[in-house]
Amino acid sequence: MSQPNPILSGPPATDTHLLVFARVPALGRVKSRLAAGVGQPAALAVYRELLAITNAAIVAARVPATVWLADTAAAEPTAAEAAEWAAHAARCQPEGDLGARMATAFAATFAAGAGRVAIIGTDCPGLLAGHLTGAFAALDTADVVLGPATDGGYYLLGLRHPQPELFANKAWSTASVLADTVADAHRLGLRVALLSELRDVDTAEDLAAWNAAHPALAGWPTT
Repeated sequence: MSQPNPILSGPPATDTHLLVFARVPALGRVKSRLAAGVGQPAALAVYRELLAITNAAIVAARVPATVWLADTAAAEPTAAEAAEWAAHAARCQPEGDLGARMATAFAATFAAGAGRVAIIGTDCPGLLAGHLTGAFAALDTADVVLGPATDGGYYLLGLRHPQPELFANKAWSTASVLADTVADAHRLGLRVALLSELRDVDTAEDLAAWNAAHPALAGWPTT
């Protein structure tokens, strides 16, 4: 008898399921571009704020979620590594570039029985529960839903079926990712829905722009 695939085994998914790609928050291991401008301690503090914002949106949306963690010490996350995500299932990210890792996470979740799956990162301080519930509602009629980011990427991707082509041949972390993904979806004959645009906080300039636009939330670490 063949052994179960460790990537495809795990807790069964519901019809609607959210995937979260995150890193274990550790000094010098997160937000490297932001750290280049504000220093590693401030970057870690900002990242912890982003994790809390992301988790609050997920909890408020009441959507089942699995957090896929990078930089874990072993093949399964420890309780300490997944402490920020105690309300959700936690797994380790597989090998490969970002596209391969996302494709694997989607495949695992669809194989476990989900019918509508979306993935997010942890870089958007403006993420709200409505963005998540809106994405899953859009999947009632669309094949693909995307949340555009101001840097040309996307903060959310939702699918009704596995679409590995959408994760191939992308220049990740560049301004072409969203446009290239939309072009691939149209080439494949998929119906695309777009959510409202949000800002990622990846650099010191991003953080300064966010703070300037949201003075009532002043207090984010900047140095």
